[in-house]
Amino acid sequence: MSCNPAIGGIAKGTVVREVDALGGIMGRATDRATIQFRMLNRSKGPAVWAPRAQCDRTLYKRAVRLLLERFTQLDLTQGTVTRLRVEGTRVHGIEMADGRRYAARAVVITAGTFLRGRIHMGTATVIPAGRSGDQPAVEVAQDIESLGLTVSRFKTGTPPRIDGRTVDWSKVERQDGDGTDYRFSFYERVELPRQVPCWITWAGEELKDIIRRHLQESALYGGAISSLGPRYCPSVEDKIVKFPDAKRHQVFLEPEGLDTHELYVNGLSTSLPIPVQLEFLQAVPGLERTRMTRPGYAIEYDYYPPTQLTPWLETKAIEHLFFAGQVNGTTGYEEAAGQGIVAGINCVRRIRDQEPVVFGRDDAYIGVLVDDLVTRGVDEPYRLFTSRSEFRLLLRQDNALRRLVALAERLGLLTAVELRLAEGRLKEEERLLEAARSTTITPGEATPLLARNGTELAEPERVARVVRRPGASLRALLEAAGVPVSCDDQAVASAEIELKYDGYLTREREAAARLAELASFALPAGLPYLDFKSLATEARQKLDRIRPTSLAQAARIPGVTPSDLHNLVVETARWRRRVA
Repeated sequence: MSCNPAIGGIAKGTVVREVDALGGIMGRATDRATIQFRMLNRSKGPAVWAPRAQCDRTLYKRAVRLLLERFTQLDLTQGTVTRLRVEGTRVHGIEMADGRRYAARAVVITAGTFLRGRIHMGTATVIPAGRSGDQPAVEVAQDIESLGLTVSRFKTGTPPRIDGRTVDWSKVERQDGDGTDYRFSFYERVELPRQVPCWITWAGEELKDIIRRHLQESALYGGAISSLGPRYCPSVEDKIVKFPDAKRHQVFLEPEGLDTHELYVNGLSTSLPIPVQLEFLQAVPGLERTRMTRPGYAIEYDYYPPTQLTPWLETKAIEHLFFAGQVNGTTGYEEAAGQGIVAGINCVRRIRDQEPVVFGRDDAYIGVLVDDLVTRGVDEPYRLFTSRSEFRLLLRQDNALRRLVALAERLGLLTAVELRLAEGRLKEEERLLEAARSTTITPGEATPLLARNGTELAEPERVARVVRRPGASLRALLEAAGVPVSCDDQAVASAEIELKYDGYLTREREAAARLAELASFALPAGLPYLDFKSLATEARQKLDRIRPTSLAQAARIPGVTPSDLHNLVVETARWRRRVA
């Protein structure tokens, strides 16, 4: 966890559950390290509910290592890769700085911010690094560029850390977790660590004045960095410049772990010099006497515009070479994990000469993420949001197992024990749904439960209909009607959402079916788009560069119009007749 010690959040928490449903370990590691849990957006609809865990950084790292070492067929080694071994247009292995060579039938590059990484603290301090304390990967970056791939630069940043013993707790607001027994993993129920609070304070006019006075000393505004940074995780300098009318900016004090007093100062990411960082920290209420344990910094790094990739994250230029994570222009642990599982699944399928697996936009947020990357590309570090999906109600955090377990089983991603647990969970939900649809509740049984929300039941009705009323609880209604409910809370919550939003879900499924019809019209890899004169020039150029695999993907390319799509169908049919 090189930046924020937290996992999950808006859309991101759903990705963690999708990775878990497919057999990945991120959710399991998070459960072993969670020191505070909150379900964000509880006041809104379930389509945007977002589980988020504050983690102990040390426990998380230890959990990942423990879980990886359980895979007996996985070999772990450490070292620095300096070049790829490529013969013709296919990768065949890697070479290490210490002289070791590894043959490989596929290679996945997941280098984060290390490729020609440079850390900035002010305009004068520039340190070659992949992250603080680690050397950058320069030779392999040069080697990849020599293969003919397009390379660009992005930047991201991190805030200072402080000593929690120097905080005036009387001036900050305590924020406790939900107190719920939530787990990210569907397959395990480990004991959670001790729970702790986070804290909130506000950066006001004094901090803003300091930033304005020293703005030209910032690496970003002083000209040391020209790369674009993430719009949705801006530096404090960006906040002051772009939102000058905001009277104050929220700052979160987040614990780094249970065995340290160090706090992560979320909201004050910066590339200002170290003395200025300490000055503006001490301008924040509660931090007047704070000691800075580690300064914040900005980091520039190489990434590869992801339109150079197939929908299964293989490079179009080099066979069996896959990219995942920040090297594709994304930001965030969860986005990286989602890409990692796509690349991991598909590199194995490619070396076995099997059809690649492509996640649809209605299958998973992982599908939305990858499709956005390879179809639209990026012009700033990409972050996933629920608003990027057309099917938010279908792609909820609670139903990731139901959506993906059949695929996980078909691909052999789960153990026999995990499959039994998944089947048991889904059967619990089905029993609840069947009980709600077949059980009638009387006015006398229902009225005490509904009265608190100002409604009542005039005549006996099925529980499945009554639960749609505001504030109605599926568990309470079934138990009032004499049906005992022994399922865990998450199974009940998932079944309740299915019943409450049945009409909306039906409409979204119909829309997804229409999208599937477009997706079923395959576009052959060899189509000569530049020769299709009935398409607009912009459409021909973009289609030739991206090479979509279906009409649905072509429809999402900016600049391709409905008229272009109609003509593309005609041109594809003609081309197929010519080459038949």
